[in-house]
Amino acid sequence: MTHATPITQSPDSPDLTRIDDVLTVVAERQPEFEEKRHIPRDVIDVFKRAGIYRASTPKRFGGDPLPPARFLSLIERISAVDGSAGWVASFGSSLVYLAALPLETQAELYADGPDVVFAGGLFPVQTAERVEGGYRVRGRWKFASGCTGADVLGVGIKAGEDATGRPLTAVLRPGQVRIADNWNVVGMRGTGSHDLVVDGAVVPEEWTFVRGGEPTVDEALYRYPTVPYAAQVLAVVGLGVARAALDQAIAAGGRASYTGAPRPADRATYRIAVSQAEAQLRSARAFFYEATEETWETVVAGGPATARQTGLLRLAAAHLAKTSFEVVRAAYQLGGIAAIADDSPMQRYLRDASVVPQHAFLQEGMYDGAGAVLMGVQPFPGFL
Repeated sequence: MTHATPITQSPDSPDLTRIDDVLTVVAERQPEFEEKRHIPRDVIDVFKRAGIYRASTPKRFGGDPLPPARFLSLIERISAVDGSAGWVASFGSSLVYLAALPLETQAELYADGPDVVFAGGLFPVQTAERVEGGYRVRGRWKFASGCTGADVLGVGIKAGEDATGRPLTAVLRPGQVRIADNWNVVGMRGTGSHDLVVDGAVVPEEWTFVRGGEPTVDEALYRYPTVPYAAQVLAVVGLGVARAALDQAIAAGGRASYTGAPRPADRATYRIAVSQAEAQLRSARAFFYEATEETWETVVAGGPATARQTGLLRLAAAHLAKTSFEVVRAAYQLGGIAAIADDSPMQRYLRDASVVPQHAFLQEGMYDGAGAVLMGVQPFPGFL
C-alpha cells in the first residue's frame, strides 16, 4: 500500500484512467527491466497511452500539461512499484526544456502528435563547430536515462562566443546518435542511462536551446522553474521507493521470527524505528509538496517564481532524496537476515534509493545553495 496524493481526472489531464494499467505492467515486468537494463519500447508505449509523455507538451501543440504536484504524485506512484520505471517516466516532464525552442521548431517536433519522449546526455559539454546555419556536433555524453526509448535526444554543446555562457542543448533524432551500451551499475539498473555518441551530425541552430532558457510558449507550466523541476521529478522517485520499503517493513511486523523470538510488531525497538521512519518520510514529503504548490500558485497567477521559492524547491528536492535513502536504509535494517536474500525486494529498494541522492541535482551542496538564498547572499553559479 502507498500513501501518495490521489490523482483525479480533469478535462485538461492525460488519460489517468490508464495509470492502473501502467502500474500493472510495471509490476509484472520489473525483473525484465533489471535484466535488460532499460525499459522496453512497448512499455514506453504503455506510458504514452497513459499520457505520461504529453504531460509537459504545450497545449497549443496538443499536449495536456499537468501541474507539477500532480505529475510528481504520478511518478511517486510508479516509483513505489519500480524505481527505474519511475525514473524513466519522470522524463515526461522534460519537454519543459524544449519550450525554449522556436515555435516553428516545436510545431515540427509535435507534427506527429504530442506524445514525444525526450532524453538527454548533456554532460560533459562538448565543443561544437559552427557551420552555416548551425553546428557540427561530435563527442560523447554520459547518463542519458531512457535513451533507448526516446523519440528525440539532447546533447550539451558550446561554440564560439557561447563557450563562456550557459551551454546549448542540441536536439537530434535517434538515427544521428549511437547509444554506447555501458550502463552497468548497482542501482536503477533499468533506466538505460547509457552514453550517447555523435560523430559529426549537423544540427540547425533552430534545433538548439539553453536549458532553463526563456520559453517561447506562454503557458503556466513553462513559468515554473525548469531546473528545480528536473531535480524534483528525480527526488520523488526516491520517495516512491522509500514508501514501498517502509510499507514492507510495516507488513513484516507480523511475521514469525526464525529464532522463536517475539514478532517484530511485539518489540518496542521495531515499533519505534518504524514510527520514526514514518514521521521522517511524511515530513519530507509534506515540505516537498508544500514548496511545489506555493510556487505553482505564483506562476499560475502570472508572476515568476521568486529566488526564495526556487531555493526552497531545490532544498526540498535534495532533502527528500536524502531522507528517502535514510528511510530505505532503516527499513532494510529492520528486515534483518531476510533482507539479504537475493529475492528480497529490500535489496532493490536499497540499491535504487542509494542512487537518487548521488545525482548532481540532489547532492549535499544543494543545502549550501538554499542556505545562501535564505540568508540573502549569492548562491553558487547555476543554483538559481
